[in-house]
Amino acid sequence: MKEKDSSRDLLAAWVNGVCRRPVLVLFACLALAAGLLWIAATSLTINTSTEDMLSAELPWRQNNRAVDRAFPQLVDSLTIAVEGPDALAAEEAAGRLAQALRARDKVFHSVLLPEGGDFFRRNGLLYLSPEDLQAESDRLAAAQPLLAALQEDPSLRGLADLLIQAFDSEDAAADRAELGPLLARLAATAEALPDNPAARLSWSALMSGGPASGEGGAPADHRRFLIAKPVIDFATLEPMAAGVAAVEKAAEDLGLTAENGYRLRLTGEALMLQDELASVRSGIGVVGLISGVLVAIVLFAGLRSWRLVLPILVTLVAGLAWTAGFAALAVGELNLISVAFAVLFIGLSVDFGIHYALRVQENAAAGREPLAALTEAAALTGRPLLLCAVSSALAFFAFFPTAYRGLSELGLIAGTGMFIALFLNLTLLPALMRLLPARAGAVHLGPLAAASAGLQRRAGRHAGLLAGLGVALALAAAFALPQARFDDDPLNLRDPDSPSVAALLELLDDARVSPYSAQVLSDGLEQARAEAARLEALPQVSAAVTLDAFVPAEQDLKLDIIDQTALLLTPLFTAPPPLPAPDASERAAALERLKAALQDPPAEVAGEAARLAAALSNLGPVTPAQLEAAWLGGFDAALNRLLDALEAQPVTLDDLPAELRRRYEAPDGRMLIEVIPEQDLRDPAARERFVAAVQAEVPKVSGVPVTIVEAGWAVVTAFVEATVLALCAIALLLLLVLRSPLDTLLVLLPLSLAALLTVAAGVVFDLPFNFANVIVLPLLLGLGVDSGIHYVMRAREEKEGAVTPTNSTPRAIFLSALTTLASFGALSLSQHPGTASMGLLLTVAIVITLVCVLAFLPALLALAGRLPRG
Repeated sequence: MKEKDSSRDLLAAWVNGVCRRPVLVLFACLALAAGLLWIAATSLTINTSTEDMLSAELPWRQNNRAVDRAFPQLVDSLTIAVEGPDALAAEEAAGRLAQALRARDKVFHSVLLPEGGDFFRRNGLLYLSPEDLQAESDRLAAAQPLLAALQEDPSLRGLADLLIQAFDSEDAAADRAELGPLLARLAATAEALPDNPAARLSWSALMSGGPASGEGGAPADHRRFLIAKPVIDFATLEPMAAGVAAVEKAAEDLGLTAENGYRLRLTGEALMLQDELASVRSGIGVVGLISGVLVAIVLFAGLRSWRLVLPILVTLVAGLAWTAGFAALAVGELNLISVAFAVLFIGLSVDFGIHYALRVQENAAAGREPLAALTEAAALTGRPLLLCAVSSALAFFAFFPTAYRGLSELGLIAGTGMFIALFLNLTLLPALMRLLPARAGAVHLGPLAAASAGLQRRAGRHAGLLAGLGVALALAAAFALPQARFDDDPLNLRDPDSPSVAALLELLDDARVSPYSAQVLSDGLEQARAEAARLEALPQVSAAVTLDAFVPAEQDLKLDIIDQTALLLTPLFTAPPPLPAPDASERAAALERLKAALQDPPAEVAGEAARLAAALSNLGPVTPAQLEAAWLGGFDAALNRLLDALEAQPVTLDDLPAELRRRYEAPDGRMLIEVIPEQDLRDPAARERFVAAVQAEVPKVSGVPVTIVEAGWAVVTAFVEATVLALCAIALLLLLVLRSPLDTLLVLLPLSLAALLTVAAGVVFDLPFNFANVIVLPLLLGLGVDSGIHYVMRAREEKEGAVTPTNSTPRAIFLSALTTLASFGALSLSQHPGTASMGLLLTVAIVITLVCVLAFLPALLALAGRLPRG
């Protein structure tokens, strides 16, 4: 007791000294706040990478860095999807764009065309299976007369004459039936023209027998990819901005615009991080403003005096500036979790001010003089506030030694922030309240005081019933614990409306896009071949791609088929120059002849002919020249592409393009194996099976799926370790200070119940934990322990005889919870999914903690004899 009295005297003496020099204290605190805020504004940055939130010493991160060092051109690359009117237009556009970007060598280190260039143009047929190649050869042989006729006259005139002649032919009906696909594609293009002037018939799809866009064809048919390695400017907030601007400018200069039927989509990890940074920065600013406004509204409604609210808010802002300055000096860089320190500080620091201010108000209501009310409030609430600050700091500091950097940095910042909040609420706040003393008779307790006191009385009256209800809820929540899950996919934390994320989500349906592929670094080609063979044997693996994969198999058989096809198409290689292009009148006449012929088509193609006739009658302002361009604009390019492909030659490793070799072969001879999953790894269960199977075969595997799974396990492990450490540290602290195992248990039991119910609520409402919202646990520890401490310490105080007419503690706890709810509830309004999930789960946790502290804790105190039962 004597030690307690001396500490009360010390705190009272400190506040008494502060209140005797309030102007000096105010100036010193605010000047330091301004200086620290300037440091934070000029040096504090944000890193949105979820991978960087974990220790660089983890084995899987070392594997990732080994691949990055061996293949730096794959790091921070930009994936560009070029979509054109048809496949050949997209291929030609991608080639021109690649050439334009390579010319900007001050902006791009390298530009890769994975499916383009002269090599794939010449040898593309070798990558078909023998069966598919033979089927294509048969189609081309059957189409040779049509191709030869159009090669002679690739115009609306030539096409009309060709179709009319086919209709009038005396050949077998089966031959005429082959016109059906051509008529259907002509009709589809004509139907699209009035609304889409860039519509074009895909001759490459027609020649290969593939589906046409608009008739079951996937967008991937007319999409090609570039992989560019831009120069990154890390000194700016948008390090990819120059590369993105260069791509957009080059596309505009080349006419690759929507008006011409082209569309560009840009994505990539570095670009998504840049977009996410912009989303987080803008979102956290708005959320912070909303949070501050809501806290101010709750304070005004609860305290009913601007002379109390204003000092609390000024103290809060100063503390926030001090904590931001500390963050800048201590870590220098925030992450997706530690960026929430500001909202976290608002939610917890304001509690200190509320408890102190309400105790001052309570003392004033009891007739104390202003200075005596301030010093006595410090003497009575100082110890509980100190204990709250230390216990909350322990909850945050418990995460500092874990491998989860994201939370360890938040723990360091928020834990230190608790001591900053304690110091300022016992220094700056009393000074401000001394300068703005409440007027005599201006103390407004309001209905909140009566309601909170009434709640405490009812909890004591029904203590047994509430305790039984708490046990029942705890047992029910325990059954939900095994179903709790952790969403480890960082893609789910990103803003789906940001351009780069929206592009990736759209491109995921393209089989060529494999953001969830894994990588294995092998010492040489032979080892890569052996490991790839073992990996491909796994049922979870679709393919293990090495440099060898680009050397076509069964080349002799395929080259024989290609030679036979070329022989059958010899007239196409030796054709004379085409006829002169028709003039406007010839095109118009040809169109009229075609319309007339479509009125009486052969029975075998009657349906397709009727559709084409209807489309031609509804062309509206479309001219014959525009129709000719849409139907035949891509014919020459497709035919030339075909003739080039029929001159394929044997391919060896040495024949592969240098840029392709660099993608799979490092300068030191090491080889990269790209492991493509069999299943969609957006499914967490499939992702875990894939990673486990690949790691069992080749332990040193890296890549996105490995990072996701391993990072998830690292976070879960960190939380188990930190939670156990925090609870043990807080329990030990409470035991040492309260010197009562029973009182310690009374504080921790409602907290444990709140934790159980929060996890269960996450299961019921499908709110999984993720990299961002896991701060619910330290917040729950901090808020729950603080409220329990205040309740128990106040119960002790009243038992010792220090009773005032009105007990402000239940009211302070309730008001603190409301301000915390307002602060963190604002996070759920963010458009950033990670921040929003943080706010939503924290809101649930705060409501549950409030109920447990205001209902179950008084009941337990009553059962233990610490509070009256009625």
